[in-house]
Amino acid sequence: MGASEQLAAILAAVQIDPGNRGLAKLFGHFPDDFANACKSIAETPDAACMIHTGFYIPSATPPAFETDGPLGVAFLIRALRDNGIYHYLRGEEAMLRAFTSPVDSARSVPITHVIAIERAGPAADGKHYTMRGRDISPFLTSGYEPIPGAVSIGIGDGGNEIGMGKLPHELVAANIPNGDLIHCRVPTDHLIVAGVSNWGAYALAAGIYALRGKKGPGYLFDPECERRRLEEMVKAGPLVDGVTGKRTATVDGLPWDEYANPLSLLRKIVDPWNIWEFGE
Repeated sequence: MGASEQLAAILAAVQIDPGNRGLAKLFGHFPDDFANACKSIAETPDAACMIHTGFYIPSATPPAFETDGPLGVAFLIRALRDNGIYHYLRGEEAMLRAFTSPVDSARSVPITHVIAIERAGPAADGKHYTMRGRDISPFLTSGYEPIPGAVSIGIGDGGNEIGMGKLPHELVAANIPNGDLIHCRVPTDHLIVAGVSNWGAYALAAGIYALRGKKGPGYLFDPECERRRLEEMVKAGPLVDGVTGKRTATVDGLPWDEYANPLSLLRKIVDPWNIWEFGE
């Protein structure tokens, strides 16, 4: 399987709508964006990524940032580090506490890519909304920062995230619950719509490995390692499930096997022979 076929298979693995929320109607738009996003990072000399994440759930117990976003970012950061790509994470302190290992580099370099993963963005009225239409603007103190000259990449799964502004408003309004109200109007150069935003982060990492012809470390694409990582992040944050609002090691209310299935598929696509380099 060549790199182009791998990228197509990677995208297909994460473009599944587990909650039947109308995402299937969004998947087919801008079909080249995923491959172009992967190529842009993988082929840029001295690539340096600024990553934004964090979606606040005010109705949760306790109110906190959700597991979708931070877990995928932690995965992507490990992949970037493994590929020698500089990264810097932006977000609220309450969300950053979930990261139990260093997430940025001490050296200062020009940022080449700005990546937003499950990061709420302003709708037409300037407010940031949850899927239920609740305004969470007061809780988001770390704003998304486009950087002149840097390539922007948005990853989302609901229509209310940074990047979704690239989609026509009529499309989001017609297919996403509360879409007319919550649709984020901020576009990005490349948009990756996935069934779960974490899956989009997994796919971006897998695409970089595929393009560089490099095997990832065995722990990275291992569902059990990812489950332990999620448990640690939920405890350290705390983080909550964005659908149930509970402080559990789950994402978007999905059973673990269903959530982890795309990760297992990506592992087979990137390394069909399952020859992995182990050790974290």
